[in-house]
Amino acid sequence: MEKIKIDTEFIKLDQFLKMVDVAGSGGQAKIMVFSEEVKVNGEVETQRGKKLRSGDIIEVDNKKFQIL
Repeated sequence: MEKIKIDTEFIKLDQFLKMVDVAGSGGQAKIMVFSEEVKVNGEVETQRGKKLRSGDIIEVDNKKFQIL
C-alpha cells in the first residue's frame, strides 16, 4: 500500500486519481469513478467529488493508497 501525504484537510477523489497518475485527466477520472472501478474504504465509490481525508484507503487498478 502506497501512503500519500496531503497538505490540506481533504482532496477530492477525481483530483486524487490525477495526482497519483492513475487517471491522465479529469475526464478519465470521472469515467473510472462512474464505471465503479474505484473503492474508498472497501466500498465502491460513485461520487467523483468525494472528499478524501487522512486515513482513507483508495483501491483502483489493483493498487491501494492511504491518505496521510
